[in-house]
Amino acid sequence: MAYSWQCPYCSHHATITDNHDKIYSFSFLLNNKYGLQYVYSNVISCPNPECREYTLNVALFNSKEDRLGNNSPENYPKKTWQLIPAAEMKVFPNYIPKPIIADYEEACLIRDLSPKASATLARRCLQGMIRDFWGIKKKRLLDEINALQEKTDDITWSAIDSVRKIGNIGAHMEEDINLIIDVEPREAQLLIGLIETLIKEWYIAKHDKEQSMAAIITLAVEKDNIKQKKDS
Repeated sequence: MAYSWQCPYCSHHATITDNHDKIYSFSFLLNNKYGLQYVYSNVISCPNPECREYTLNVALFNSKEDRLGNNSPENYPKKTWQLIPAAEMKVFPNYIPKPIIADYEEACLIRDLSPKASATLARRCLQGMIRDFWGIKKKRLLDEINALQEKTDDITWSAIDSVRKIGNIGAHMEEDINLIIDVEPREAQLLIGLIETLIKEWYIAKHDKEQSMAAIITLAVEKDNIKQKKDS
């Protein structure tokens, strides 16, 4: 059965078929108190020839009797594990500053285990990006966000300011960025999503523009050299 899928490594959209998808399963009893248990592992390989990374997820199900009297897994797993990659996170180019990527990845890894710690790391990541990319350094993150308004476009700044105003995040945005605050998982994910967007719009967009302009300049120089050789 074919289905749509987006690779977490290269962001390539693809239709996954049996050639790139495999499910392995086994069951166990071992006299445990829950009865027969089913374990399913799912491996998906990215069809993009420039990527070909794979994902690995595992799910644990209780068993139940279906209408035919045969054991079959329940529709909803009692526990799931995303093993590879370790969390839902984007894979960014290696020219992004390592401290920023480190904070982003750790925020993703602990988002479900500790949303408040995840939000703390995301806030630190946001401050690191503002300081590194824009050269804005002030005592409080709130002041840095306000100073950013003069340097970036309105919609980007409005998005940053909107996240700042959400719940506990907004209440503590002007505090020390290392202060751990209580947040909901949804709030932590909003911060992570903001970080992902800003990395793309700031670092990646700038890099792509520089590469494109450099290619045009190189081509112009090559053409000029060819013309000079012909004229000489």
